[in-house]
Amino acid sequence: MHWLRRYPSLRRLHGVDTAKAVALCERHPVDSVLLRVAIEQTGIGASFSLGRFDADRELTALAWEYGNILPLGFDEDGLDEVAEEFAGRRRTGSSIVGPADQVMGLWNRICKRWGPARDVRERQFSMVMDSDPDVVADPLVQPAGVGDVSLVFPASVAMYIEEVGYDPTSHGAGYAYRVARLVRSQHTFIRKAPLADGSGERVVFKADVGALAGGVAQLQGVWVAPDLRGRGIATAGVAAVVKLVRERLAPTISLYVNDYNAAAIATYTRVGFRIAGRWATVFV
Repeated sequence: MHWLRRYPSLRRLHGVDTAKAVALCERHPVDSVLLRVAIEQTGIGASFSLGRFDADRELTALAWEYGNILPLGFDEDGLDEVAEEFAGRRRTGSSIVGPADQVMGLWNRICKRWGPARDVRERQFSMVMDSDPDVVADPLVQPAGVGDVSLVFPASVAMYIEEVGYDPTSHGAGYAYRVARLVRSQHTFIRKAPLADGSGERVVFKADVGALAGGVAQLQGVWVAPDLRGRGIATAGVAAVVKLVRERLAPTISLYVNDYNAAAIATYTRVGFRIAGRWATVFV
């Protein structure tokens, strides 16, 4: 006698599920941009991802697990099922990122088994724009060139320490590789200015397209040199990045920002971003 599979059902995903995973992402283009990049760059078969299927064998939810955990599309019952799978495993990945109901729904179910997180940011705004900026763009902001890596790197490290709370270079060369890769791909945008002593230049504004897939470019790593803040550099700089990205890479720009970062939210709102949803990040 063959047992019939019960639906909805949760199972490990494989390479043959890629088309269904991409189709799921296409139904949620902004919320899935990190997930779709992971699928396209790493491949479902290389991950330990779980998918939930309905009675028509359509993929309705997915929890990516490879480096980070990226959950998308689970209802309450589905979160119970995927949490049971993760709770029985060793703690994995560096973070859980995505829509707040997915991230916090999963974390609240597994935190007792996994132990305390390094940090929980449960209120982040997902912001989106799909039009030209509402303010004048800074003409001095341009894609960084390969020769700019040595200037971009200290700005990127300073941004990361300020945002996340620790030095990313303390964990090997991975962060340096990421910075160089973004520059080589022309996905890092900068404004340079002379050093005070005239001995060279420094980066005074930067922003990265940290994820690009499905017609959506997600901005990450927006930073202004601390001594130049409050002068409108961020507003004009982000406007320039939006303009350049829409011309060259994708029609829709997204980002996510902590709800307590009032200055950043005000900047993005002036540029033309609107709040489209809630995200959360758990640094495990």
